[in-house]
Amino acid sequence: MEEAPHGCPGADSAQAGRGASCQGCPNQRLCASGAGAAPDPAVEEIKEKMKTVKHRILVLSGKGGVGKSTFSAHLAHGLAEDGDTQVALLDIDICGPSIPKIMGLEGEQVHQSGSGWSPVYVEDNLGVMSVGFLLSSPDDAVIWRGPKKNGMIKQFLRDVDWGDVDYLIVDTPPGTSDEHLSVVQYLAAAHIDGAVILTTPQEVALQDVRKEISFCHKVKLPIIGVVENMSGFICPKCKKESQIFPPTTGGAEAMCQDLKIPLLGRVPLDPLIGKSCDKGQSFFVEAPDSPATAAYRSIIHRIQEFCSSHPSLKGTETSATCS
Repeated sequence: MEEAPHGCPGADSAQAGRGASCQGCPNQRLCASGAGAAPDPAVEEIKEKMKTVKHRILVLSGKGGVGKSTFSAHLAHGLAEDGDTQVALLDIDICGPSIPKIMGLEGEQVHQSGSGWSPVYVEDNLGVMSVGFLLSSPDDAVIWRGPKKNGMIKQFLRDVDWGDVDYLIVDTPPGTSDEHLSVVQYLAAAHIDGAVILTTPQEVALQDVRKEISFCHKVKLPIIGVVENMSGFICPKCKKESQIFPPTTGGAEAMCQDLKIPLLGRVPLDPLIGKSCDKGQSFFVEAPDSPATAAYRSIIHRIQEFCSSHPSLKGTETSATCS
């Protein structure tokens, strides 16, 4: 049996379901009890809940600080520009929930109805859910162990009343840990269209992205493609491009060619991206003529093409186990 990520002992091990790394795993009871035990009922409950969601996209990064949440927010903004497209943005970065700030929703609270938790809406067709809405202050630290994080993710997937949604975008924390395993396993029966992986051009970021790609392969999560963020800086006056983060090993393009993974595009640095995030506004509205806006739109179009051209994936499952 191939060694599973994050210290999973494997279903055939004497420690299956009992080891420290099993705590919080949706399949812990199944592994601990052996064949014939019922899996976590939440998997089927979430599958039923997700029947109203057409496409499910995870946004991943191997390393923090590469612009993953910024990309997730602008992917949501870009898709929602079509008023007929319903978009949901789920923030499962439990310890660093920046989506409320980026989307201009700080201070908002979650309300509960008979059908579940109601998302907080940016527009009529763009809803958001984040643990940030549950904190009394944006400066409060979330100090949770894995099982409590996994329980929160389960509740988000099972109890949020998104309604009919065309795209569910899941913004994840950096790395390949509890949150990533939980969302993949809980959505296994419902099907995930794929993952978009963010990186910056330098090798120190690419090293961790290769680990993220390995994680996707191990859990059988399709990869939509890689986005190289902060890919050079184009001077707004002379239009000359400078490399702020030099791609010493060829950047994302060389890595994608080597691993045979699509490169969705490159987003250049633009100071207005950071400013728009701090103000909680769409960068597309703030800087419609920026080269970064054009890059974003091209990447979003490629993601839409991927989702629409893979209907045969519906009904298939990602790996519901860690092994």
